[in-house]
Amino acid sequence: MKHAVIFDMDGTLFRTDLILELALDETFDYLRSEEKWIGPIPIDQYRNIMGVPLPVVWNTLLPQCDEQTREEVDAYFLTRLIKNIQNGNGALYAGVFELFERLNQLNHPIFIASNGLVDYLQAIVTHYELDRWITATYSIQQIDTLDKADLVAEIVNKYELQDGFVVGDRLSDISAARANGLISIGCRFDFAQEAELKEADYIVNHLSEVLDIVSKETALR
Repeated sequence: MKHAVIFDMDGTLFRTDLILELALDETFDYLRSEEKWIGPIPIDQYRNIMGVPLPVVWNTLLPQCDEQTREEVDAYFLTRLIKNIQNGNGALYAGVFELFERLNQLNHPIFIASNGLVDYLQAIVTHYELDRWITATYSIQQIDTLDKADLVAEIVNKYELQDGFVVGDRLSDISAARANGLISIGCRFDFAQEAELKEADYIVNHLSEVLDIVSKETALR
């Protein structure tokens, strides 16, 4: 299987910012009701670490809480994210459907490799009917290391990918591409950081630009 395109989900395909504050509001309201949180919601701190696995999120945002509390918060946050997705409070970035359709027409297999959890990713895929185009969706929850490079390696090995692309907005996506001998395409979207994007082989400002890069690179191979 050649010229596959592996996409990150949050901040690349899905506009997580539209449901993030809602879900965080609900989660920290829950914590206040349990008398386990006082003060404002650490939204800016969360934005800075957006894209890391959720266990890392709660270790960072709730260092004063014990592991059981963090696990309870993690589960509650996930339910609120999914409910907001199902209620239509989120959105895909412009051009997702058009890009997926063209990649499909050109026989480029599409995968998702995300630090999001299985149920969360499935909620997005189901709500927007993305499984029309996606070969498989992979969650960081499916590997022990919580390393996106290892997650991408799972896809590369299982589907015997000879070459391809990783499209994402954070350094973890770019590093995962490099570790697996794939081309990285950095997305200059909501949660992207310029210092990280500089490590990518290509940078795009809109998903429509991804097709041009894929077409250009595959023509050379």
